[in-house]
Amino acid sequence: MKDMIRKATIEDISRIAEILVFVKRMNYRSIFNDDSVSFGEIQVLSVAKEYSDPEFLNDIWVYEADGIVKGLIRIVDREIVELYVEHFFQGQGIGAELIEFAKKEHDANCLWVLEKNTSAIRFYQAHGFNVTDTKQLEEGTPEYKVRMER
Repeated sequence: MKDMIRKATIEDISRIAEILVFVKRMNYRSIFNDDSVSFGEIQVLSVAKEYSDPEFLNDIWVYEADGIVKGLIRIVDREIVELYVEHFFQGQGIGAELIEFAKKEHDANCLWVLEKNTSAIRFYQAHGFNVTDTKQLEEGTPEYKVRMER
Protein backbone atom coordinates (compact mmCIF):
# COMPACT_ATOMS: atom_id res chain seq x y z
CA MET A 1 0.00 0.00 0.00
CA LYS A 2 1.23 3.47 -0.89
CA ASP A 3 2.14 5.94 1.85
CA MET A 4 -0.41 8.71 2.02
CA ILE A 5 -1.69 11.66 3.97
CA ARG A 6 -5.46 11.61 4.12
CA LYS A 7 -8.34 13.09 6.05
CA ALA A 8 -8.93 11.26 9.33
CA THR A 9 -12.09 9.21 9.65
CA ILE A 10 -14.04 7.90 12.62
CA GLU A 11 -12.34 4.52 12.02
CA ASP A 12 -8.99 6.18 12.85
CA ILE A 13 -10.03 7.41 16.30
CA SER A 14 -8.59 4.57 18.39
CA ARG A 15 -5.25 4.76 16.55
CA ILE A 16 -5.16 8.55 16.88
CA ALA A 17 -5.82 8.22 20.61
CA GLU A 18 -3.05 5.61 21.00
CA ILE A 19 -0.53 7.84 19.25
CA LEU A 20 -1.52 10.94 21.23
CA VAL A 21 -1.43 9.23 24.62
CA PHE A 22 1.84 7.39 24.11
CA VAL A 23 3.75 10.26 22.47
CA LYS A 24 2.50 12.84 24.96
CA ARG A 25 3.65 10.62 27.83
CA MET A 26 7.05 10.12 26.20
CA ASN A 27 7.57 13.79 25.35
CA TYR A 28 5.92 15.66 28.19
CA ARG A 29 6.30 13.58 31.35
CA SER A 30 9.85 14.86 31.92
CA ILE A 31 8.71 18.46 31.36
CA PHE A 32 5.60 18.49 33.53
CA ASN A 33 6.64 15.87 36.12
CA ASP A 34 2.99 15.15 36.87
CA ASP A 35 2.11 11.46 36.80
CA SER A 36 -1.49 12.21 37.75
CA VAL A 37 -1.85 13.87 34.34
CA SER A 38 0.43 11.53 32.37
CA PHE A 39 -1.22 8.36 33.64
CA GLY A 40 -4.50 9.60 35.11
CA GLU A 41 -5.99 12.32 32.91
CA ILE A 42 -4.38 11.18 29.67
CA GLN A 43 -6.16 7.92 28.87
CA VAL A 44 -6.87 6.34 25.50
CA LEU A 45 -10.63 6.13 26.01
CA SER A 46 -11.10 9.76 27.08
CA VAL A 47 -8.85 11.02 24.27
CA ALA A 48 -10.75 8.86 21.76
CA LYS A 49 -14.05 10.33 22.94
CA GLU A 50 -12.73 13.89 22.67
CA TYR A 51 -11.27 13.38 19.19
CA SER A 52 -14.35 11.63 17.84
CA ASP A 53 -16.11 15.00 18.03
CA PRO A 54 -16.64 16.01 14.37
CA GLU A 55 -15.23 19.46 15.15
CA PHE A 56 -11.88 17.90 16.11
CA LEU A 57 -11.92 15.17 13.51
CA ASN A 58 -12.61 17.59 10.68
CA ASP A 59 -9.23 19.28 11.26
CA ILE A 60 -7.11 16.11 11.42
CA TRP A 61 -5.09 14.44 8.70
CA VAL A 62 -3.28 11.15 9.19
CA TYR A 63 -0.17 9.68 7.66
CA GLU A 64 -0.87 6.09 6.68
CA ALA A 65 1.66 3.55 5.42
CA ASP A 66 1.32 -0.19 5.06
CA GLY A 67 -2.27 0.11 6.28
CA ILE A 68 -1.12 1.64 9.61
CA VAL A 69 -1.74 5.19 10.81
CA LYS A 70 1.74 6.27 11.87
CA GLY A 71 1.25 9.99 12.49
CA LEU A 72 -1.24 12.82 12.53
CA ILE A 73 -1.52 16.55 12.17
CA ARG A 74 -4.32 18.86 13.26
CA ILE A 75 -4.58 22.13 11.37
CA VAL A 76 -7.05 24.88 12.28
CA ASP A 77 -7.16 27.75 9.83
CA ARG A 78 -3.45 28.25 9.13
CA GLU A 79 -2.19 27.05 12.53
CA ILE A 80 -0.64 23.66 13.20
CA VAL A 81 -2.36 22.74 16.46
CA GLU A 82 -0.87 19.27 16.86
CA LEU A 83 1.67 17.12 15.06
CA TYR A 84 2.49 13.69 16.46
CA VAL A 85 4.27 10.67 15.02
CA GLU A 86 4.09 7.27 16.73
CA HIS A 87 7.30 6.83 18.75
CA PHE A 88 8.25 3.64 16.88
CA PHE A 89 8.10 5.41 13.50
CA GLN A 90 9.92 8.62 14.40
CA GLY A 91 13.00 9.48 12.38
CA GLN A 92 11.52 8.14 9.14
CA GLY A 93 10.47 11.48 7.63
CA ILE A 94 6.79 11.18 8.58
CA GLY A 95 6.75 14.39 10.63
CA ALA A 96 8.54 16.19 7.80
CA GLU A 97 5.93 15.01 5.30
CA LEU A 98 3.10 16.09 7.59
CA ILE A 99 4.52 19.57 8.17
CA GLU A 100 5.26 20.06 4.47
CA PHE A 101 1.68 18.98 3.72
CA ALA A 102 0.41 21.60 6.18
CA LYS A 103 2.55 24.31 4.60
CA LYS A 104 1.71 23.40 1.01
CA GLU A 105 -1.95 22.42 1.25
CA HIS A 106 -3.10 24.70 4.10
CA ASP A 107 -0.54 27.51 3.99
CA ALA A 108 0.19 26.79 7.68
CA ASN A 109 2.21 29.63 9.09
CA CYS A 110 2.23 29.29 12.89
CA LEU A 111 2.16 26.92 15.84
CA TRP A 112 2.77 26.81 19.58
CA VAL A 113 5.38 24.56 21.21
CA LEU A 114 6.45 24.03 24.79
CA GLU A 115 9.49 26.17 25.51
CA LYS A 116 11.30 23.18 27.09
CA ASN A 117 10.54 20.89 24.12
CA THR A 118 13.82 21.75 22.43
CA SER A 119 13.77 18.80 20.03
CA ALA A 120 10.39 19.93 18.67
CA ILE A 121 11.66 23.51 18.36
CA ARG A 122 14.68 22.29 16.36
CA PHE A 123 12.38 20.20 14.14
CA TYR A 124 10.10 23.15 13.39
CA GLN A 125 13.07 25.44 12.79
CA ALA A 126 14.40 22.95 10.24
CA HIS A 127 11.07 23.36 8.45
CA GLY A 128 11.12 27.15 8.28
CA PHE A 129 9.45 28.17 11.54
CA ASN A 130 11.11 30.65 13.88
CA VAL A 131 10.58 31.26 17.58
CA THR A 132 8.89 34.61 18.18
CA ASP A 133 8.94 36.75 21.33
CA THR A 134 5.35 35.68 22.05
CA LYS A 135 4.87 33.14 24.80
CA GLN A 136 2.16 32.15 27.22
CA LEU A 137 1.59 29.74 30.06
CA GLU A 138 0.34 26.30 29.12
CA GLU A 139 -3.07 26.22 30.76
CA GLY A 140 -3.04 24.71 34.24
CA THR A 141 0.76 24.41 34.38
CA PRO A 142 3.80 26.53 35.28
CA GLU A 143 5.31 25.82 31.84
CA TYR A 144 5.48 28.26 28.94
CA LYS A 145 4.80 27.62 25.31
CA VAL A 146 6.27 29.81 22.58
CA ARG A 147 4.76 30.84 19.29
CA MET A 148 6.62 29.94 16.13
CA GLU A 149 5.93 31.50 12.74
CA ARG A 150 7.20 31.28 9.19
